[in-house]
Amino acid sequence: MAVVERAGNALPHPFWLFWILAVVLGVVSAVMAGAGVTVVPPGGGDRIAVQNLFSGDGLAMAVSTAVSNFAEFPPMATIVVVIMGVAVAERTGFLAAAMKVGVSRVPAAWVVFAVAFVGTMSHVASAAAYIILVPLGGLAFRAVGRSPILGVVVAYTAIASGYDASPIPTPNDAIFAGITTAAARIVDPDAYVSPVSNWFFNIASSLVLATVITLVTKLVLAKRPDLDADPDADDSDLGSLVLSDRERRALRWAVLTLVGALVVLTAVVLPGSSPLRAADGSLNDSPLLTGVAMVVAVLFGLTGIVYGSMTGAIEKAGDVPALMGQGIKQMAPVLVLFFAIAQFLAYFDYTHVGDVVSVRAAELLQTNDVPVAVVFLLVLLLLSVVNVLVTSGSAMWSIAAPVIVPLLMLLSVPPETTQALFRIADSGSTAVTPMSPYFVMALGFLQRYRKSAGIGTLASYTLPLAVAMTLAWTVLFFVWWALGIPLGPGVAVR
Repeated sequence: MAVVERAGNALPHPFWLFWILAVVLGVVSAVMAGAGVTVVPPGGGDRIAVQNLFSGDGLAMAVSTAVSNFAEFPPMATIVVVIMGVAVAERTGFLAAAMKVGVSRVPAAWVVFAVAFVGTMSHVASAAAYIILVPLGGLAFRAVGRSPILGVVVAYTAIASGYDASPIPTPNDAIFAGITTAAARIVDPDAYVSPVSNWFFNIASSLVLATVITLVTKLVLAKRPDLDADPDADDSDLGSLVLSDRERRALRWAVLTLVGALVVLTAVVLPGSSPLRAADGSLNDSPLLTGVAMVVAVLFGLTGIVYGSMTGAIEKAGDVPALMGQGIKQMAPVLVLFFAIAQFLAYFDYTHVGDVVSVRAAELLQTNDVPVAVVFLLVLLLLSVVNVLVTSGSAMWSIAAPVIVPLLMLLSVPPETTQALFRIADSGSTAVTPMSPYFVMALGFLQRYRKSAGIGTLASYTLPLAVAMTLAWTVLFFVWWALGIPLGPGVAVR
């Protein structure tokens, strides 16, 4: 753990990491262009030559397209729209209230599964999920007479190692879909990956992971002898699981509003002639799916407005755009990172280094008859190792996607399938790496119950869960692939 921490701390901030990678890309492109490296796309077509990023044309491209690269970066507008709606639901207290009900209104025998499942669903609140649910996990376990230490561990691991398995579309879905789309267009200029392209797989994943957490917790962690909290442990300032009458009434009406909105949406979409369907009457490439970010934003915005209006969090109409603005402000660091990522991806596309690497690698794998399943395992292993040091999912996927997505597309693997594989690697090791800022935060909550707890203490609790979750999730992926089950609406896995 100490080696991982030192190695991770030696890495620059992701913003500078992408500019460093751009310089490395420029050097590689200059060498390959000087050597006259070319490649012929599978199925024929014009020969593709590597272009020197450090040439005069490369400099002109970098300067002239900087603004458009940023403005047209696929996740850019999508994530801003989604966050505006989610921010209203989060900042009015709706999401926190929903999580409290989710972990407190269940029988004692189901508390582990409830905390674990709510943990996989909580990602709609982005980073706030850790702040809200991790302390609630401890409170929920203590309320039913179980170890609050175990509650903190279960809540944190469910969020961290199940981060990309939410059954509800989240801001991360929009980010990953945009990056995957940009990478897929290296091979297919018309490629488009929807934010709900992995939705069916995500729903199944959240249920499987919550079940695995429950089993490992009851069969392994619950038998540890060091689960007792310190005698003087005090969690009174961590909040309460109890909602006031006003909050319960507001939550009830907010949920009814959400259900009503979903009923109306379903009624509009059901007719074959619905304006939200494609021209052929299907949902593939329909306005509903291409505009799903707006749909998600409106649904969360409505529930937040109803809840906030009834609790007093929203007193006038002007409070709503103010809450949206606060959500965008919270996303400012991500938008700054997007600028660097957008430039790097544009440079990668210009140099054609990705085309050469992907085609040559695909030819090598095909020549040696390497099964696709083996390629999946190698990709999963590589990304899992990288995730220990680069814990930002968007940063890691932006680095890996331009090579891995085209490579697997040339092996007849859809980009949505590669993205589903990435979700496993991006989540599994997150709960055990001290490089995650939320690992330190979870340790702080753990120390509320045991002052002597350290990095190794938390890692020893989360490791069995993280390993079991990764293995189970990998098995689920291969079963999904073997059976050919659609990953999402209109999205084939093979």
